[in-house]
Amino acid sequence: MTYPALTRAKSAAVALLFAATLGLTACGPSNSNFPGQPTGKGGPNNPTGEQKRESIFGDEGLKLFGGSDSEEAAGSGIGVNSFLWRASLDTIAFMPLASADPFGGVIITDWYQDPNAQGERFKVTVYILDRRLRADGVKVAVFRQEKNANGDWVDAKVNENTALQMENAILVRARQLRINTIEAGEQK
Repeated sequence: MTYPALTRAKSAAVALLFAATLGLTACGPSNSNFPGQPTGKGGPNNPTGEQKRESIFGDEGLKLFGGSDSEEAAGSGIGVNSFLWRASLDTIAFMPLASADPFGGVIITDWYQDPNAQGERFKVTVYILDRRLRADGVKVAVFRQEKNANGDWVDAKVNENTALQMENAILVRARQLRINTIEAGEQK
């Protein structure tokens, strides 16, 4: 490389370094008093200087695999109430599972055909709606199909009490699990 080319390359590098330094210093905190500007001593993660900041994850932050010991947070390792979750799985244990999402609180079964009732099959979706053990914390949707004359499965009407009976069975089992847990804790 020739001397003039080397000098131009060094000059370009120095100019680039100067521009980068100037650009980064412009990113520093401002001491201006424009209306609407936050005041106080805050850093880049807390520009207003407030001691308590709000978070989309709540006061205690995001907890994936642990949590508090409070009764309200029963099952803190999952996103829903652990008693309702376990009771739902126990109640529909006779049906094959298609998917189970403990963080979203959704359990979907695959189609189940009772050996005693050929020509019809059922599918269930359980929604756990709350982290607390409440009567309205679980919702069940039941789907039913029957075979037509061609041997194809077609949607059929479900008895409106079927979903309610399943919800009640899940709630009864959840209460049993909770009582068993409380009794086991008292025996220690």
